[in-house]
Amino acid sequence: MTLEEIGRMARAAMPAVSGLGTDQKNAVLRDAADRLERRSAELLAANGEDLRAARESGMPDGLYDRLKLTAERIHGMADGLRAVAQLEDPIGSVRDMRRRPNGLEIGRMTVPIGVIGVIYEARPNVTSDVFALCFKTGNVSILKGGSDAIHSNIAIVRVLKDTLKAHGVTDGALSLITDTSREATVSFMHMDSYVDLLIPRGGAGLIRTVVKESSIPVIQTGTGNCHVYVDETADIGMAVRIIFNAKTQRIGVCNAEESLVVHRDIAPALLPALEARLSEKHVELRADPEAASHLRCSVPATEEDWGKEYLDYILSIRTVSSIEEAIAHINRYNTGHSETIVTRSYAHAQQFLREVDAAAVYVNASTRFTDGFEFGFGAEIGISTQKLHARGPMGLDALTTYKYIIYGNGQIRE
Repeated sequence: MTLEEIGRMARAAMPAVSGLGTDQKNAVLRDAADRLERRSAELLAANGEDLRAARESGMPDGLYDRLKLTAERIHGMADGLRAVAQLEDPIGSVRDMRRRPNGLEIGRMTVPIGVIGVIYEARPNVTSDVFALCFKTGNVSILKGGSDAIHSNIAIVRVLKDTLKAHGVTDGALSLITDTSREATVSFMHMDSYVDLLIPRGGAGLIRTVVKESSIPVIQTGTGNCHVYVDETADIGMAVRIIFNAKTQRIGVCNAEESLVVHRDIAPALLPALEARLSEKHVELRADPEAASHLRCSVPATEEDWGKEYLDYILSIRTVSSIEEAIAHINRYNTGHSETIVTRSYAHAQQFLREVDAAAVYVNASTRFTDGFEFGFGAEIGISTQKLHARGPMGLDALTTYKYIIYGNGQIRE
């Protein structure tokens, strides 16, 4: 179908999708989860085509890992659908009812946003996550995946559409734009007659383009230049474990650590121990002169390194003399995503939580937990690094709006 036809179909499907009951929505989600697992061979075969093309094109390891499906990851996608089915349905809830002096009763009802478009890159799991969250909140979804994952996305959407059909739900509840050209992407950004909200998920270039070009309201999901700050009171063993996990558990994700900030008083003890652990994954260390003096092997850090999202086995290291200097450095170079302090000091922990400007701020934990599933949302449609209208991992509530409802008994305004 053309983009115009997809837009018209999505808009026409809105009343039916928004009117679905909770039990029916949950039944669709649970069945879709079962079908994804039963048809995993089909999904893996389609993903194999994308992986072969990715290797031939020289895709970096971090992006290749994002693209790759395994039986375990398909099971994770299915569990995400089941988790969303178990969550409370926010649609139709009424809050803040109050009686005015004239007898009017006024409150707010939670309602779907409408048609939600998502533009994303080589992450097939986004396809099922977006569907689950949009469908549970009564929204219609239009997906525009990248060319790198086109075969995987088509296969996943086929399973989801078969599920909708089996439950008598309109086919327009979910659409995939299969034209992967840049022209189609730009045209999609201007479908404001049909799409109520656009969410980009991908690299900095994609996000900048969507924010700049779109005539549709955008929620910006940001890149992740995430920091770990180790203060002078920290437990070194804990710090090494947290940094190793945040940096190496998955390098191609936005909540991976890209920069270490370390207090100079603990650097002589911490950095050699950390270097030994990170050497297991052959992590390249780009350090300032003071940090380099405590390392056996490092590369001089440049100004560019402080603001870099590597998505690779590379870590920048900056030494500071106080928590105030650490916070100033982080707030200057971060992308508003996820930041961690490792400390034994309650005062430092509270100062870090108050003053660091990011969507998720941690004390003594890895940044890798900034994720909808880990936060108990079942899945996420993205991690918003802006402050309106959502921030952090976006679950069901972030995909709703509200309308005022007013009960009267004949009141008129004088």
